[in-house]
Amino acid sequence: MTEHSLHSSYREKLIEHLLVGNLLKLSWKNKNFSLEISKPEVDNAGYDLIAEANGIIRHIQLKTTFIGSATTTQKIHISLTKKPSGCVVWVYFNNETLDLGPYCYFGAAPGQPLPSLENLKTAKHTKGNAIGLKSERSNIRILNKGNFIKLKTINELYHQLFGST
Repeated sequence: MTEHSLHSSYREKLIEHLLVGNLLKLSWKNKNFSLEISKPEVDNAGYDLIAEANGIIRHIQLKTTFIGSATTTQKIHISLTKKPSGCVVWVYFNNETLDLGPYCYFGAAPGQPLPSLENLKTAKHTKGNAIGLKSERSNIRILNKGNFIKLKTINELYHQLFGST
């Protein structure tokens, strides 16, 4: 077992902070200074961050995967569709250096609602009940990697989220 599996919650939080820092840094470098970041008190509506810039409010569900991982799907909460401009940002990172990128994005243009999730497969619990049955998670849908737009840089991600920098 590696530190990545033993301390996955720590790593997830670290990647989140690095991403937020990179987005704020870009806002600073572009002399925009408008990016605001908030976090929900309770994690039950499908998003990890609220980010606002250029008059666009994004409710962002974050996903992370190390470069070279075989992961091809992500599970997302349907409540994200109820937010005005919800989206999913899938951050790839280097396992050794923790450098971020590339990024994958699922959502609509800035200011537009998340595309419908109705036609996506419903996720199941990873563990079975007493008789081994894995019940459906009615609020969770499975997104394939092909549903995402691949973005190489933090600049491209910022533009996808908020329009021009």
